Amino acid sequence: MNSDVIRLLPDSVANQIAAGEVIQRPASVVKELVENAIDAGATAITIVVKDAGRTLIQVIDNGCGMSPTDARMAFERHATSKISSASDLYSLHTMGFRGEALASIAAVAQIDMRTMRRDDKIGTRLTVSESRFEAQEPVVCAPGTNLMVKNLFFHTPGRRRFLKKDSVELSHIMHEFERMALVNTTVEFTMIHNDTTLHKFMSGTFKQRIGSLFGKNLESQLAPVGTDTSLVKISGFVGMPRFAKKRGAPQFLFVNGRHMRHPLFHKAIVKCYEQLIAADTQPSYFVNFEVEPDTIDVNIHPQKHEIKFEHEQAIFQILEAAVRESLGKTQAAGALDFDASQSPDIPLFQPDSEAMPPDESFDDSFNPFTSADSGSLPTPSPAFNDSGLRPSGYSGGQVSRNWDKLYEEFTKKRDSSISGLIVSSSNPDSHDDDPIQPAGFYESRDIRDSDICFQLGHKYIAAPSPEGLMIIHQRRAHIRIEYERIMDLIADSTLESQSLIFAEDIELPSSQSSLLQGVDKELASLGFRIRHNASLRWSIEAVPAILKNISPSEALQAILDNLSSENSSRDNLKQSVALALARQTAVSANQDLSQSEVSSIFRGLAQCNTPAHTPDGLSTFVVIDSSEIDRRLQ
Repeated sequence: MNSDVIRLLPDSVANQIAAGEVIQRPASVVKELVENAIDAGATAITIVVKDAGRTLIQVIDNGCGMSPTDARMAFERHATSKISSASDLYSLHTMGFRGEALASIAAVAQIDMRTMRRDDKIGTRLTVSESRFEAQEPVVCAPGTNLMVKNLFFHTPGRRRFLKKDSVELSHIMHEFERMALVNTTVEFTMIHNDTTLHKFMSGTFKQRIGSLFGKNLESQLAPVGTDTSLVKISGFVGMPRFAKKRGAPQFLFVNGRHMRHPLFHKAIVKCYEQLIAADTQPSYFVNFEVEPDTIDVNIHPQKHEIKFEHEQAIFQILEAAVRESLGKTQAAGALDFDASQSPDIPLFQPDSEAMPPDESFDDSFNPFTSADSGSLPTPSPAFNDSGLRPSGYSGGQVSRNWDKLYEEFTKKRDSSISGLIVSSSNPDSHDDDPIQPAGFYESRDIRDSDICFQLGHKYIAAPSPEGLMIIHQRRAHIRIEYERIMDLIADSTLESQSLIFAEDIELPSSQSSLLQGVDKELASLGFRIRHNASLRWSIEAVPAILKNISPSEALQAILDNLSSENSSRDNLKQSVALALARQTAVSANQDLSQSEVSSIFRGLAQCNTPAHTPDGLSTFVVIDSSEIDRRLQ
């Protein structure tokens, strides 16, 4: 009996395992190939994509190119020209270093590469499929590298099946494109999808590249930030507080030309806005860090987005101080930023000239607070004549000092309006004035103890339960209620559209603009009417009628965020739209509710098909068992 069970995996299997870590979707291929082109010294890069990367991903660069031997070696695992020893990991000046990208791509796709060095007269062509080399031959080509990745995941149908719609996958590709185009401002980029040129950037400044990707309006909303110390050099831009957004604020951090996610540095920036923006809004920022390569570690995650800094806390403080200084200067400059054409005409100062009295006449005995009858109101009609001057002999009107009487009628109307709202909310047959209860949704249904429930800490609803005490998360519960209501309206084709009196313009980043282009017709069937004006600008002309008192642009932004979410596994557009709309129409987590509103949420949740969880899997309530209460009170 052979007891040996451990054996080496074949190279093809090992490459596919590595590909699972490095190549997650077409956007990962674009990222790896463009980074290789940048490392090769390219000054012009063209990206050609077909069917959102399923059929073709082609990257053409004018970099240094490769020799026939190097072209063959580039597809071997751990073959790289970036490093030669472990110590080189701490002095990296390139984007790539592991030597796994091309081997991983070749394991899950078909490769056709043409490359030539600048001093060579003839290049080489290499074809690879499933990690097997099929051919290598001389070819005439331009200096640089032209690499085509065809039929991604063609022999792994399980992986291909997990890819989302073309519009979603293209959105991820555009998001990676944004990251690389932002930081490499000296490189000319061209992005083509299905024979349509989406972007063409010439080399320029960082701010110009931001405007090209996110719209020219954003350029005027940014304030420069910068500092240079012995530990770090910080440069870039942060958004002015008055332009903070509830959703979709672009936020980018780069270190030594590499995009990164760093929660601590994000916290340092957001901390500077604590007293300047609303709690539910986000600032925009584009910040570059330049540090010594031996003070960071990029070899943490296969995607190289997570980076460890040696002097993390010190850089945190430097970043916070730099952003605060920038915001302080911007606020001061903004208060004095007058248009010269609208400035007042100020005459020259002449100290010897005699000051002339004003031409207007006035009554120096006028006293507006003189009143003979405290209960009467002023009579404004005789106060001024046709010329705008007070008539002679005018002694002033009678002014009321009885302010309670003055506002008595106003208070009476206010109280009657509130009383009517409460009565309407508590009546299941009347929903027009209820800010929470949607029309035609809640049925007249007697639910035991529904009037005993109460709000707890402006966030939860407490109610008795047969098992003990039920604690309901008010926002999550309302999201579940609204989601099921909207899905019922969609299923019955009764989701009405409401035209806007004035169309609302919205400027989207390139990734979300591409996503919207792929789903605009489906959104039209759900009540949205959206028109494409320019490359990044859209006009919202109609929205679903349920979005009463909700900003159309915020609702659309929420839908796009939900569709492009990394954690979203929803291929059904209707479910994604319903969830996004439910989040927009639901009450907030810290909203003060009236007793009738609390009861409405409690009754509505009880009528849901799946009341225990939100559509994205979060718990809506917990039940504290009676035995647990007894145990704690012993």
